[in-house]
Amino acid sequence: MATWETRTTVKGQPEHVLEVLTDPTSASRWSPIGFELEELDGDRLRSGTRAVLTGKVAGRGVSFDVHVIKASDGQLELRAVGPVEMDVAYDAVPADEGTEVKASVAVRSAGGLIGRMISSATDALLAGGALNVAVQGVAREVERSFAATC
Repeated sequence: MATWETRTTVKGQPEHVLEVLTDPTSASRWSPIGFELEELDGDRLRSGTRAVLTGKVAGRGVSFDVHVIKASDGQLELRAVGPVEMDVAYDAVPADEGTEVKASVAVRSAGGLIGRMISSATDALLAGGALNVAVQGVAREVERSFAATC
């Protein structure tokens, strides 16, 4: 299992970061991997909600069942299960210049040849900076969406 981490400072409040992180429409703009939201319990990610996402990784169609473990107090934690399993955590805490956003993604194969291939491709994307791209996208989205209220 590989774990990838990054952090940045966002000009906004922790609650603004969480609003961006839990809004599926916003996520489609900042996610470095294109996906379609097939199913969602409600209109946004909340603690205890479930969703189904589909997309392509390494040229293969994939589907993930997503369980939101926590979406409150500046934190988003979720587990995505498909050909790979990912534990994802975002933590937004007040900082001198706004909010520090820490992100972490742990990736492991769900088994089989396809699972190992998708796991390797996901690790390569993350090693290539995809998580950093996502966090920078979150920062842009927060600054764009909430500039007037900060």
